[in-house]
Amino acid sequence: MAGVTLEGVAKRFGDVSVIDGFDLEVPDGEFMVLVGPSGCGKSTALRMIAGLEEVSGGTISIGDRVVNDVPPKDRDIAMVFQSYALYPHMTVRQNLEFGLKIRKTPRAEMDRLVDEAAQVLGIEKLLARKPKELSGGQRQRVALGRAIVRKPSVFLFDEPLSNLDAKLRVQMRAEIKKLQARLGTTAIYVTHDQIEAMTMGNRIAVLNEGKIQQVGAPLELYERPANLFVAAFIGSPPMNFFRGTLSGGGAEIVAQGFSLPVPVRLRKATAGRDGTAVVAAVRPENVVQPSRTARGEVARIPVTVEIAEPLGDEVIVHARAGEDFVVFRQDPRPIPAIGDRFEVQVELDHLLLFDAATQRPME
Repeated sequence: MAGVTLEGVAKRFGDVSVIDGFDLEVPDGEFMVLVGPSGCGKSTALRMIAGLEEVSGGTISIGDRVVNDVPPKDRDIAMVFQSYALYPHMTVRQNLEFGLKIRKTPRAEMDRLVDEAAQVLGIEKLLARKPKELSGGQRQRVALGRAIVRKPSVFLFDEPLSNLDAKLRVQMRAEIKKLQARLGTTAIYVTHDQIEAMTMGNRIAVLNEGKIQQVGAPLELYERPANLFVAAFIGSPPMNFFRGTLSGGGAEIVAQGFSLPVPVRLRKATAGRDGTAVVAAVRPENVVQPSRTARGEVARIPVTVEIAEPLGDEVIVHARAGEDFVVFRQDPRPIPAIGDRFEVQVELDHLLLFDAATQRPME
């Protein structure tokens, strides 16, 4: 097993730069998730680690070895793709054996590795079937099995669950996480789904436009986002943003249609900055309906309901507060109607404040 280090890595296609100054260290045994919107460079970064894309600048190391010029087959990695990429004319056993045969693995060792992987993944009874006889989840297990039989130093996953239905995705992401923990192999997992990222990664690297925005543990990114992009991308339902300007010596945020007091803990950073454009941010769970008990200091703001989404034990309410949108959870009964107006409580102890110009936290 081995860690992976990227130092100053860049990727250009002609005059177009898709990744620039990419620095990331993945320690041995860690489950690292690269997450970001489509086109942010996460799959390109993974393909460079695998050797499927050439590096335009910087270095990539696996363990103590720089692998920029090492062919993919010699990097001791195994990759699981978005498509299952199984050979349709081969049985499951033959698919699992294929990479081992190329490496001229002795038959006895090959049988042992395949049987062991099949047992780990619970596909022992499927070894004689062909891919067309398998469900989507079973095919994904075979794709995983083909990777783990080789016992590589590093697993690379390129959105492996995107072709599965919602229920199966939840099941498979738990299985992948348990499998990686059991094997202790370094894993780098690419996804655009921030829920997958939050539930699977030991750490998460958030990417946007070819640059890393923040690297940290899931709760660190959720509670202390480094900029507005991370704050908006991490969390479901997404974070609420109220745009306004500082007033009253930096003690008040004046938005369109309402105002909020600046929390006491932030007033040192806002003091004397009247007129500064800011963005106040708060998670949906910290916007509380009046009938619920709020925690700590609160401020009330008026909202107008636009959509209500009943989920059984709660309702997700999408409303408008002045010119901004706000999302929050409320009790399932009564379900608010479109156009209903009432006040909600914003828990100020959990409010974050960003400078609108720099998009960085004010603290």
